[in-house]
Amino acid sequence: MQVTLKNLTKKFGNTTAVNTFSAVLRDGELTCLLGPSGCGKSTILNMLSGIIPVTGGEIWFDDDNVTKLPPEERGIGLVFQNYALYPHMTVLENISFPLEIKKVPRAQRTERAMEMAKLVHVDQYINRKPKQLSGGQQQRVAIARALVKEPRLLLLDEPLSNLDARLRLEMREEIRRIQLRTQVTTVFVTHDQEEAMSISDHIMLMKLGVLQQYDEPQVLYDDPANQFVADFLGNPPINNIPGTVKDGCFTANGGSAVPLSFLKGIGSKQVNLSVRSESFVVRPAGTPDTIPCICTGVYKTGKEEMASFTLGDTEFRAYIDLEEGLEKGQNVSLGFRGRGVFVFEKESGVRLV
Repeated sequence: MQVTLKNLTKKFGNTTAVNTFSAVLRDGELTCLLGPSGCGKSTILNMLSGIIPVTGGEIWFDDDNVTKLPPEERGIGLVFQNYALYPHMTVLENISFPLEIKKVPRAQRTERAMEMAKLVHVDQYINRKPKQLSGGQQQRVAIARALVKEPRLLLLDEPLSNLDARLRLEMREEIRRIQLRTQVTTVFVTHDQEEAMSISDHIMLMKLGVLQQYDEPQVLYDDPANQFVADFLGNPPINNIPGTVKDGCFTANGGSAVPLSFLKGIGSKQVNLSVRSESFVVRPAGTPDTIPCICTGVYKTGKEEMASFTLGDTEFRAYIDLEEGLEKGQNVSLGFRGRGVFVFEKESGVRLV
């Protein structure tokens, strides 16, 4: 099922939590709603589910306008951060409960619940109570309960935040496996960029209720729309070197002017030269399109080195080939690889290159 959001807006008093948000979620895909805490992710999820009413705009499920429909008429499955399993029920009873509410015959709902239990790999625990399960097992039961009624849309609100790091990794892979198996259109809310990058078909990155960029994960990383997108995605974070562009030269704060061919046509502006750590490369001194730096530290990470450098007043980090043999205090000319190099206007964050 395709989901269309048209100028979706939600206000709480004088506070605008979501501001004219428009996007089309493709049929059968897993889309991540990503952004820092308080950006409006869960608010959008709650409007999709019908839990909270919209202030403005429309929500369409295929050709159906569901903007004013109550939750029970939308055909959705919800998985919350706290799982919300019934403690007095067994695993099988928890999974089959939505079908019991719909008055599905016992034999049919038991058969369907067993199918879901097998899908999420909890079929060996069907007679246990929630307190007898691990966090990951409880999460699987919650997902099975959401899927058992064959929803048109599956909504997951930070479902992994209560799990430890290793279990988070395991469960996000499981969620992706289940979604690919069922092909149900899914919206996954998270503030974890690594989580979003690893399992989603598309990411909607938000800031203060406004959609910043909506695209495939690798496109957001390689081709960010603005400074916020570039800063939010990446580990280690992107290096931002503040300075001035004038006449095709970049002058880092506290540094000297360096000609860089990709700056031609920008004019005179205060900017951030923003470069991914893997996008630097050591070049011979005097090579065009390089920046003269001082190495301030070298840290071995196996097949590569993570080195720190200064340019003007700014320190930044770069992955460097071990064969370079860099040493602390060494003067180094750094060039740039074909991608991962951007120029953003300092004040607005608008991308210039």
